[in-house]
Amino acid sequence: MAKISPLLMLPPLLFAGLAGMFIWGMNREDPSQLPTALAGQPAPPVVLEPLMGPLPTDATLRDGEVKLVNYWASWCAPCRVEHPNLAALAAEGVAIYGINYKDEPAKALAFLEELGNPYAAIGADATGRMALDWGVYGVPETYVIDGEGTIILRFAGPITERVIEAQIRPALEKARGMN
Repeated sequence: MAKISPLLMLPPLLFAGLAGMFIWGMNREDPSQLPTALAGQPAPPVVLEPLMGPLPTDATLRDGEVKLVNYWASWCAPCRVEHPNLAALAAEGVAIYGINYKDEPAKALAFLEELGNPYAAIGADATGRMALDWGVYGVPETYVIDGEGTIILRFAGPITERVIEAQIRPALEKARGMN
């Protein structure tokens, strides 16, 4: 009887393991969301450079009002897609604070000139240092912050109407109930 080398079994075992991980990942409850260790924790410090108008500050996040903090960039196509939804939320009276991420100021200002400015205050994170502290994977990312400056929800990806109804509004209501 011929003896089979154990190395011949390695490729099929590796394939089976990877296939199992992919299947598990696709069947997660909400595959679009990456976990965050910051939910329920105070928002990290706000360290921004001026872009236009007033800057969001640590005091802004702890002013007693529920708000959104939105990381965006002019070079980000999904940021352009979500922008009308942010404008609609701002028109409803939701305070949104914008963090322009690793962008050229002139391009960021042109983006806002073209699409409108839904932000109550806005600043630039030119180096991405603040984003690292907040655990940002990429833009766009939006955080729901309660009046005490606690992160209630982190949503990675563009804010769509479905996301607003299924996740953002419930998180806003939860945050309002905590104040």
